[in-house]
Amino acid sequence: MRFPVVLFDFDGTIVDSAAMIRASFQHVFDTIGLELDPARLPELYRLGDLETQMRAVDATRVEELARIYRVRNAELHAGLELFPGMLALLETLHGEGRRLAIVTSKRRATVELALATLPLAPLFAAIVGADDVARHKPDPLPLLHALEALGAAPAEAVYVGDAPVDVEAARAAGVHAIAVTWGGLFPVAQTLAAQPDGVAHTADELLALL
Repeated sequence: MRFPVVLFDFDGTIVDSAAMIRASFQHVFDTIGLELDPARLPELYRLGDLETQMRAVDATRVEELARIYRVRNAELHAGLELFPGMLALLETLHGEGRRLAIVTSKRRATVELALATLPLAPLFAAIVGADDVARHKPDPLPLLHALEALGAAPAEAVYVGDAPVDVEAARAAGVHAIAVTWGGLFPVAQTLAAQPDGVAHTADELLALL
């Protein structure tokens, strides 16, 4: 077993949420009467938790904009789907006795909303959300927090994500970094420029790397 501990980003890695996230941002911009430049979205995603993203949109209305986003985002969760092959991959890893965790910039409540729709909850031993830590990716703290919860060392672990900050956080935490290219949230070239240790284009390729 190459990696006894496998940490996963959530959006763009496990769940196909790019369209849902874009629609939620569009709703925010429509509500406040601004035009959304889609090319700006990866820049906003990279900022971390939702409040930080909304501060970049309008620093005087952070709580209001975050609330507008979350209401619309929650409405769209009924249609949330997993990426092809990810359920089988997670079930395989769990069945092999690997310890799995989600490390995301979403709030824990939002992750749990998704897990209420998708058959994933029993597969994960830990979840680290934005409200569980004081600093966010690319800071290593969320990954280190997950490792502490699992009683694991960085050398045992790999972090799988679709974003440049996922790769950067893994490196800072001393964790092996694998990038996936199917997320749709970030230009693949940006993620690869962060120099992950491995790259997967399909769930089967990811399983082979793990």
